[in-house]
This record gives sequence, structure tokens and C-alpha cells, in this order.
Amino acid sequence: MQIQLPFIVRLTFTLLSILLLGYLAIIGKSILSPLLFSLLLAFLMLPLANFLETKLRLKRSIATIFTVIIMLGLLYGIGHFFAIQLSELWGDWPLLEKQVTNSFHELQHWISKTFHVNISKQETYLADSAEKALATSATVVGTTLITLSSSLLFIAFTLLFTFLMLNYRRLLYKFLSTVFIEEHRVKVTETVNEIQYIIKKYITGLFIQMVIVSVLMILTLSILGVKYAILLGLVAGIFNIIPYLGISISLIISVLITFATAGATKALFVLFAYVGIHTIDGNILMPLIVGSKVKINALIAFIGIVVGEMIWGISGMFLCMPYLAMMKIIFQKVDGLDAWAILLGEEQKIYRKKKRTSLFKSKKTIQTDERAE
Repeated sequence: MQIQLPFIVRLTFTLLSILLLGYLAIIGKSILSPLLFSLLLAFLMLPLANFLETKLRLKRSIATIFTVIIMLGLLYGIGHFFAIQLSELWGDWPLLEKQVTNSFHELQHWISKTFHVNISKQETYLADSAEKALATSATVVGTTLITLSSSLLFIAFTLLFTFLMLNYRRLLYKFLSTVFIEEHRVKVTETVNEIQYIIKKYITGLFIQMVIVSVLMILTLSILGVKYAILLGLVAGIFNIIPYLGISISLIISVLITFATAGATKALFVLFAYVGIHTIDGNILMPLIVGSKVKINALIAFIGIVVGEMIWGISGMFLCMPYLAMMKIIFQKVDGLDAWAILLGEEQKIYRKKKRTSLFKSKKTIQTDERAE
């Protein structure tokens, strides 16, 4: 016999559960963050591990080692390419600084002529702002050094967890299928299989979307003659994984570099290019590649990004979307949680039948009207 609790009690338990999970996420950041990243990487590399184990008939541990080595090789290649591009940008830094200085002086004269604010007042205001910025620079540098040192630990934990998850994937699957009672076991197995399929499809779709956006940005920026087009295109594609905020950050970076290297006109063209490609991505690529089944509405996505950044920083911003999609699938499968799945998902469009109007009545309609008279 099931006991139906009052709504206020169920709401209290729900809020307490959310607060408890948030507190556990904060205190367990150093372990949970790489663990959740490893789960996504394990979903992504699972087909390769299965191929090496079944087709090439390698032992599971050896197949897992080769899978992790291939993943490391891909990550090293991407990091090495970024290092080369950043070294070229660093080599041109004095030229960029000179061009920014000249553009800044031109902007000062324009403000002085347009708004009648003399240059000395502008410099005083900027000096005060610079002092405030320098006051917080020590904190920023310290935070950056701590972040770099913790990133190495994060990468080590991620690789270790990925290896262990791939190596013990059947054991983990068996645990999830047997931890529940017999009458729910079939439903749990179906849910696990669907989550595995949907999340793998979601991650693969995000990767394909990232590649397409990067290629489009690189081609567009190259046609516009923007310097560092490859670097800026890759930054746009990678940051596009973070909804809404990612494209804004990459846009600001690209516009500033283009403004420093080519002037305001070309920077304006870059702005239009970003808006156009982002429109194509949001209305065509995202629904076509990723699909609507795991699509999260803009309100929940933005809240998730903010909360993820508050709890886990940049890693939380990257992790929030795939795990929100995973939660949506679980909510759809578990009885009593359908309302939460509706909250996470997109609003269903209602298609109304359009009334057809005709300038001329048919003969049958005319005869009916005459009889009525």
C-alpha cells in the first residue's frame, strides 16, 4: 500500500534533496568533476573500445589502454596545434599592441569632438579604472596559477577514471541492472540502454556540430581576410559547446583581435558573420544533428550554465548541458517525475488548422442557404 504524502511535504523533500546534492557537488568537486567528464568520454570512446575488443579480439584491458592512448593522441594534437597558433599570436603581440594604441587614440579624439569631453578627463577616468583593475590583478594571477596546477590533477583523474570505466563497463552495467527489485529491473535496463544511446548520440552530435561551426567560421574569416582565422574559428567551435555564453565569449575575442589587426570595418563584418553562423547553427544544425529529444529550453540551460559555473567553474559550464539532457531522460522514465521532464524540455508547438476562405460559395452551399430562407 502506497502512502500519498501532502504536496508541501513532497516539495520540502525535493528542495532538501536539491540542496544536499548541491552541497555534495561543492565539497566533492575534485573527484566528481573529473568523474563526470570521464563518464562522457567513456560514452564517446565506447564504440572504439568495443571494436578493438570484438573485431581485433584484444583483451579488454589492452583494448581499453589503446583507446585511452588514441584519445591522448587526439588531445595532444589539438593542444599542439593551439600552442603553435598562440605562439604566432604572441609573436605579433607588439604589433597588435601598437595598433590597439593607435585605435585608442583615434577613439579618444572622436569622443572629444563628438561629446566634448577633453582627453585629459578621459585619461583620468581610465587611470582610475586601471588602478582598480591592477588591484585585483594579483588575485586573478593567483587564481590562474591555482587553476593551472589543479588542471593537471584534473586531467590525471579524468584519464584514470576513463580507463577504469571502460575496463569495468560490464560490471557497472550489471550493477545498475541488479540494484533494483525484480519488477523494476526491465524498466531500469531499458532506461540505462536509452541513456547510453541518447547521450552517445548527443555527445557525437555536439562534436559534429563543433566541427561544422569551426569549418564555417574558418572559411568565413578566411574569405574576409581576418588574421588568425584558423585559431579564431577553432575557438568559436569549441566555445560553441557552451550554449549562449560560449558564442558570446568567442565573438568578443574575435572582434577585438580583428579590430586590432584590421580596423573597425572588418570587425563589423566579423560580427555579422558570427550572427549569421550562430543563426544557422541554432535553427538548422542543432535540431538536425543533436535532435530535439535531448534539447533543453533556454531558461533551464542558462540557469544550468550559471549554477555550473558557480559550483565547478569552467568545467561546470561544459558539463551542465549533457547531464541536464541525461536528467531529462531519467525524469521521462521514472513515474512521478514527468513534470520535471516537461520543465527541462522545449514547449510543444500547437499546430492549428487554418480556415480556408473562398470568394465564391459552392453550389451546395447556395442551395442550403436558399432552403433556409
